[in-house]
Amino acid sequence: MKIWIEAMDLGEEINALSYKFPDREKFNLSSQITRAIDSVALNISEGSIGQSDSEFRRFLGYSVRSIAEVVTCLYKARNRNYLGEEEFKVNYQRCFNLLNMIVAFRKKLK
Repeated sequence: MKIWIEAMDLGEEINALSYKFPDREKFNLSSQITRAIDSVALNISEGSIGQSDSEFRRFLGYSVRSIAEVVTCLYKARNRNYLGEEEFKVNYQRCFNLLNMIVAFRKKLK
């Protein structure tokens, strides 16, 4: 699935980005953003296997919520000067695009 591939790719990007955060954030913001972005692909995967469309929709909803969490972490990282404006914009846009892809796919499920 295209949304799963994009979620996997974005997960690796966000994970790499989190290594730029200061060591004091290792168990806070770094951990939070990587857990949230990993949750996106994990929920797409879990929902797609042997579930009804309504169950799959529920898991896609979890993915949407996780993307919202990642975006909040991106804002926090930018506000704390761990990310430059351009890095923030690129990653925000990728999250926004993936969110829209998941929402569109979710609407197609009955």
